[in-house]
Amino acid sequence: MQIYRRMDIGTAKPTEEEMQGVPHHMIDVADPQEDFSAERYRRQAVPVVEDILARGKLPVVVGGTGLYLDALINGHDFAVKSTGWREKLQARFDAEGIQPLWEAWVEIDPEAAIRLHPRDTKRVIRALEVYYETGTTISAHNAATRLLPPRYTALKFGLNFEDRADLYRRIDQRVDEMAEQGLADEVRSLLESGVSPGCTAMQAIGYKELAAAVTGQGDLHAALEQVKLRSRQYAKRQLTWFRRDRSICWFKYGKEPDVAALRRFVTEKMTESGIQ
Repeated sequence: MQIYRRMDIGTAKPTEEEMQGVPHHMIDVADPQEDFSAERYRRQAVPVVEDILARGKLPVVVGGTGLYLDALINGHDFAVKSTGWREKLQARFDAEGIQPLWEAWVEIDPEAAIRLHPRDTKRVIRALEVYYETGTTISAHNAATRLLPPRYTALKFGLNFEDRADLYRRIDQRVDEMAEQGLADEVRSLLESGVSPGCTAMQAIGYKELAAAVTGQGDLHAALEQVKLRSRQYAKRQLTWFRRDRSICWFKYGKEPDVAALRRFVTEKMTESGIQ
């Protein structure tokens, strides 16, 4: 979500002071009203990585969005050139609802359909678009992609706490700090500028919950408690996602972060891998 402009506090976007001396990329590259995707991220991020490598530098990719990280590191084109199918499918959805589109997908790609909720409009439309554009189902595309080597060889680090309770305590503390920094005002400003509560950007944790509160449809304190809960739930899902990747080198903090120990750990692993 740090790709979106004007969404700074709720995404914990690095400050100008924090970025001093370190060039940052792929931050503030989209307006909140725009729909973004892992594929669009890959298309924009790959040239950035290639430029850094061409200058003999080492790109450091940071984030918690596993799908975006995988899209960049694997780096395979989705090979879909739009010929208007998405617009046609969206128009049909607007006129008839999701059921006819879902039934069409079940007939075309039952393997993928059983793994997705029939009301997941965005993914149903995307799956049909891919099929009508390419003649290949998403299941077949994903299977072929898994056989390809990754675009980049990456040394991967994961950061966690030894005790889950300490992780959750830090998450709650982070939400309190965001509230003190003016998260509610940031959400209110976005809405007042015309950003729709239903757009993709406003579904981010922290924005969706506070959108109702700042427009008088809910209590701010209760909304912040929901942000804490959903952030903890998201952290749990992130850990589940990343644990499937056995190549990740995990470092676990104790009660409090020990950045010096983390630095030593990362340096040792980089040296072992031949990275200078």
